[in-house]
Amino acid sequence: MITPVTPLLAGAEPLPLREALSGIMGSISLVSWIFLLVPQVIENYRNGSAEGVSLAFIAIWLLGDIANLIGALWGHLLSTIIVLGIYFCVSDVILLFQTIYYNHITRVLATRREHAQSSASADPQDPTQPLLVRPRRKSSGAKSRHRRSSARRPDSLSAILEKKTSVSVAVSRNIFAVAGICFAGTLGWFVAWRSGAWSATEGSDDGQEMSRGAEMLGYLSALLYLGARIPQIIRNYHNKSCRGLSLLFFLLSLLGNLSYGAGILCHSSDPAYIKDNLPWLIGSLGTMFQDVIIFIQFHVYSRNPREAPEVDSAVV
Repeated sequence: MITPVTPLLAGAEPLPLREALSGIMGSISLVSWIFLLVPQVIENYRNGSAEGVSLAFIAIWLLGDIANLIGALWGHLLSTIIVLGIYFCVSDVILLFQTIYYNHITRVLATRREHAQSSASADPQDPTQPLLVRPRRKSSGAKSRHRRSSARRPDSLSAILEKKTSVSVAVSRNIFAVAGICFAGTLGWFVAWRSGAWSATEGSDDGQEMSRGAEMLGYLSALLYLGARIPQIIRNYHNKSCRGLSLLFFLLSLLGNLSYGAGILCHSSDPAYIKDNLPWLIGSLGTMFQDVIIFIQFHVYSRNPREAPEVDSAVV
């Protein structure tokens, strides 16, 4: 027997616990998807680079969102789902162009700038240059190297402490962000329920069978979502590093997929209903497994010396 949720305010109708959990999980998933790409976009902007992001990962993910949007239009799903599908595609395009800009365009511009500067500058070995110029350059370089080597030893302990501090701060921020997403999703569902914008029958198929084409597009999007993370996992493995990737990005992905699948299963355990939502369940569970692999890579490669902060760059 399903225990109804006791109304918190006068006038609210009793709601079965499973329906309440389904609504809350769906709302948390929705908020997770809305803010999903924001951490990675900010990470790329802060670093001025997107070298850690696999271009194939974003491109395949965009194809999955396009297939999902077409399937939503074909299946005449709710207008909110269609609007969200459009939003996801736009967000993917923004991240895709940002990755292309940082990984390719800025690299070409930097190469051209360095070439122009090297062409315009005089050759230090040119015999026509004054003889006093070369010793000054050598002395300055030796002093700079001496300063870096002498600064390396006393700063080694502070670098370790700084790394531990930055890790603890990052973990606290990620926990706070995930908790905030869960709180916002729960509060959003409660407000929608109280205002009548959400009901227990929302999202049900009302006995209507999904069109074959929309169902096939759902399976296609699930396959694309499953294949999208493979290039990123391979890239991390070859580089032995997750530098440039936002951990919060994958945390929100895991939270969104987990709450989405839980929302479907809480709504109904009817075989026909699960069959209609099977593509999205497969995509959610599969991407969760791949996200766990990326979390393991974050943990393993964080011990890599190349992941440690560079002392020399901080001294100069």
